[in-house]
Amino acid sequence: MERSFADIEARLADVSESYARIMENIALAAQKTGREASDIEFVAVTKTVPVEIINHAISLGVTHIGENRVQELASKYDDLAKDNLTVSVIGHLQTNKVKQAMPMTHMIQSVDSERLALEISRRAQEAGKTVECLIEVNIGEELSKSGIGFEEAEELVFKTGELPGIKVSGLMVIPPFDEKIEKTRRYFEKIHKLFIDIGAKNYDNKNIVMKYLSMGMSSDYAEAILDGSNMVRVGSALFGRRNYTI
Repeated sequence: MERSFADIEARLADVSESYARIMENIALAAQKTGREASDIEFVAVTKTVPVEIINHAISLGVTHIGENRVQELASKYDDLAKDNLTVSVIGHLQTNKVKQAMPMTHMIQSVDSERLALEISRRAQEAGKTVECLIEVNIGEELSKSGIGFEEAEELVFKTGELPGIKVSGLMVIPPFDEKIEKTRRYFEKIHKLFIDIGAKNYDNKNIVMKYLSMGMSSDYAEAILDGSNMVRVGSALFGRRNYTI
């Protein structure tokens, strides 16, 4: 079904209002931890979001977007307003999609195995670039989710940091969903401690700089910031409910 001009205008207005509200919430949460809003990297999750809506968000101030699927990113990439735009792959990345992703992405937030890290390294070297990577930790040990196990995460950080063409910049996590935010925050606190502990063990490896803790999404980004996150990935709270028919 074609969308009318009025429908698009209404959605643009909704995104503008949502973005202002989210930025205010981020500033308030950051302030409570002694930080500024500028200390929090905001990633707009653009899964199923049309390009014109994404570009509107960019015009409002979004400088970092995250796509779950390489194929969807490729379908939008040429039409994105890419000046000063950082593009992340945030979904599970298959090794056979790394080559396609390489020209489009600055950061891969879902490195969950040495095999994937080796392929990223190989393709980055072929492209003559260095890719920022975050190690995805399956904090809840959920079979339905990707990510390295909590106990193996530190080892993967250091193994990945030894590979050319990669800069390990931190951790990413999607905790188990729970309606009680107190339970979610326990996972946040646990991963934040791991993030700090690994950062204290860098041993002069210039390819490992624990800069980002990518933690918190639409339903819990403010709480994640309170528990140490400095990168939040927000989709539906900004763009509204996803439309999988687009």
